[in-house]
Amino acid sequence: MRSAFSGRPANQYYTLTALLAARGAQTCTARVIAGCVFTLGLITLGTISSSARFQGNIGHELLIAVGILCFVSTFIWLRHRWPTRTESALLVVITAVAIPIGTVILAPPMYGLLGSSSFALIIGYTALFHGPRLLASILAVAVATLAYQGSRMVHVDLQLALAGVALMLLLYVFAALSCRLVVWLSGTEADADAVEPLTGLLNRDAFYQQTATLLASRNRDDDRYLVIGVVNIDSFAAVVAVAGNRGGNRARIAAGQALRETVRRDAIVGHVGDAEFFVADCFTTPDSSPLIERIRGAIAATPSGMTASIGVVSTPLRPLVEHPPHQILDEIVALATTAMYEARRAGGNQARYVVRPNLSIFDDETDGYDTPML
Repeated sequence: MRSAFSGRPANQYYTLTALLAARGAQTCTARVIAGCVFTLGLITLGTISSSARFQGNIGHELLIAVGILCFVSTFIWLRHRWPTRTESALLVVITAVAIPIGTVILAPPMYGLLGSSSFALIIGYTALFHGPRLLASILAVAVATLAYQGSRMVHVDLQLALAGVALMLLLYVFAALSCRLVVWLSGTEADADAVEPLTGLLNRDAFYQQTATLLASRNRDDDRYLVIGVVNIDSFAAVVAVAGNRGGNRARIAAGQALRETVRRDAIVGHVGDAEFFVADCFTTPDSSPLIERIRGAIAATPSGMTASIGVVSTPLRPLVEHPPHQILDEIVALATTAMYEARRAGGNQARYVVRPNLSIFDDETDGYDTPML
């Protein structure tokens, strides 16, 4: 297992932001970040009107520029959409340049040393949302700035300089380590390529892989049933036509969140198309209608009022374990997709069930194909 700081830069940015969106916390998080940045801008402008002296002839102008950068960044975080990874990285770099400018131009070294504490905010953010390389660059700038401020402070008070530098280093290390540990322990870094960015659910390949693992881990004497559901948002093209891409994204996020909150903890859920989701779970009986009806009701209860057509296949697990998992899943998903289209043609907002299908991979075709349940 890789350590929290080692390895190639991971793309956990979209994984984390998608998880925030899936839990309805993206807007709140963006506002908190905007509030922090706005406060830094107010502090910067407040310093201009204070009694602090500045180094050079353009100290006031540079601080005003730093304050303006903070306010511009605030509006970026208050937009209707979350910043892209490139925009986020650019904001990090701009902040990493603005903080040294704002601290170095202050003539009193104590003011500069105190201002260096703001690096802890950007270090924590970078450690949480970006990779180790960008984090290492920000840490290098922060330590270099701190070393300069410490060297200035030594001439004023050696003991206070050592205490201040040590305290700031502790803040930097704690911010970086704690946020990297959150990424590491949550598995976000390792799972970045397995997650569909918009909803935070598994992509198609990851869904197949985890469901194949589920099949392989079952005992041959286990007589439980594998249930695969294909969930499709009804009239999704009309939703996009009326509300635009932004409305379509909201619908997908809401559907993904409804699925996540409705299925059992061990269920496997994936977002595999514009309006299509997969669900896999195991049951002790072939009747999965209680769960499927909860899913249908949860999607219909979302603020957008959308509905979904669902196709479901229930098949015994025991005969599956001796066959290639991906071949099995391809056939079951195809059957569930056909059942989903039947539900759509019947008017949508309903489910169709296929129980004990006669799969072509079986040499012994002893199970019958039951008529889809209404």
